[in-house]
Amino acid sequence: MYAVAIDRCQVGQHLNLLTEMFRLRRRVFKDRLEWNVSACGDLEVDIYDAIAPTYLIVCSQQDAVLGCVRLLPTTGPNMLADTFPSLLGGRDIPRDETILESSRFCVDTKRATELGQNGLNQATLVLFAAMLEAMHARRARSIVTVTDTVMERILRRAGWPLERLAPPLQIGRTSAVAGFLHSSDSVLEAMHRHANCEGPVLIAPNAARHAA
Repeated sequence: MYAVAIDRCQVGQHLNLLTEMFRLRRRVFKDRLEWNVSACGDLEVDIYDAIAPTYLIVCSQQDAVLGCVRLLPTTGPNMLADTFPSLLGGRDIPRDETILESSRFCVDTKRATELGQNGLNQATLVLFAAMLEAMHARRARSIVTVTDTVMERILRRAGWPLERLAPPLQIGRTSAVAGFLHSSDSVLEAMHRHANCEGPVLIAPNAARHAA
């Protein structure tokens, strides 16, 4: 199991991988969770996919997409600022070059069934580790995210607690909450250990087929 980071300069080289990612998002957010998200055929795509995000994608050794998350700078349009400002609880919108926003975090739990050392899904832990590695590579100190209270509990159990911006709000069928996830070498080391990884999980996209 490994992870790749794909930015706007690499999109054309990895269309198959990205297509599978958008299909996974459709299966998770539209079909399983029944969120009010847009769908184009069997793909889930929104306006934030058009503003040059970076995608972190977790893959199996057979190159099957197991999970993904989208990263955006907070200095431009993002979901918290422009779609869910009610979750800020009256606080200022985070806009800082050292703060990223994550969104559309999902894992294919039907395909990814292996567990890490702490009993959490291994693909989830690898994706958390990829997020921390991406933060370090970009010299970001925090990620701000909108999630639900179920994922908040998973993050706490993984040892990467969410610092809430405000109490949760009910949005549709979801108890939604916004908060910060902070960069930490100690948390990354623990995430690697929990995920049964000896070192970094992010590899160059072109090296994906040679991943161990």
